[in-house]
Amino acid sequence: MLYLVGLGLGDAKDITVKGLEAVRRCRRVYLEAYTSVLTVGKEALEEFYGKELILADREMVEQEADSLLKEADVCDVAFLVVGDPFGATTHSDLVLRAVKLGIPYKVIHNASIMNAVGCCGLQLYSFGETVSIVFWTDTWKPESFFDKIEKNRRSGMHTLCLLDIKVKEQSLENLMKGRKIYEPPRYMSVNQAAEQLLAIIQNRRLQGEKTETTENTICVGLARVGAPDEKIAAGTLQQMSSVELGGPLHSLIVTGTMHPLELEMLKLFSVDSSSFENNACQRTT
Repeated sequence: MLYLVGLGLGDAKDITVKGLEAVRRCRRVYLEAYTSVLTVGKEALEEFYGKELILADREMVEQEADSLLKEADVCDVAFLVVGDPFGATTHSDLVLRAVKLGIPYKVIHNASIMNAVGCCGLQLYSFGETVSIVFWTDTWKPESFFDKIEKNRRSGMHTLCLLDIKVKEQSLENLMKGRKIYEPPRYMSVNQAAEQLLAIIQNRRLQGEKTETTENTICVGLARVGAPDEKIAAGTLQQMSSVELGGPLHSLIVTGTMHPLELEMLKLFSVDSSSFENNACQRTT
């Protein structure tokens, strides 16, 4: 049996009872280590679970998945995922491979950022399509995620922006030369995401385009959701470019039309109540 086990958002104890029971009876336990990260290290998980964990990086899961699954053909294997197992499409691929090989699987769900963002007070059924904001480079500055935010805004929907994570990435030079040398991990902050959005808005204006999202659009920055030092800040997109939320992981929400109850909740986390009210009241129902 292959078990796909969600670990939840924060520390070792966020695993469900059902998930913990599955982990403890598995012969091999893999920890997926590239779509997200926990606030605690591998050692803390091993101590609590009573099991040795094998780190599974992107290369292993995408290129060596068959070897991982062959073990599940003769014994119980657990694949641990931060958040919920289906928070990333890679894990759907793992299930399809298992089915093709005739290996039974079981999914044990848990909380993920996709539903935990409700902690800021915005109603989950008012969210539109989720987007990912990637790190820009000097030569690659995609804007496709902004078009999706604009589409959500036109429909009055909020947008959850998942921010880029770079773990075990190679530089272009090392990749081309086949050198297994990896760059230090990088995690996009709310500030960096806001700065990229502001740059896109400016670019669109220079092209004569009027955007739904502006510097004064109310946004919500979230950091380390589910952890004891969780931080939430609500304010304009401009304010999000300078707000201090500390270490990873960060997420950003661009609001759409807000219900008065949502607005009252966001006031609890406002960076500046005066500018917040002046702007937010323009898009309430």
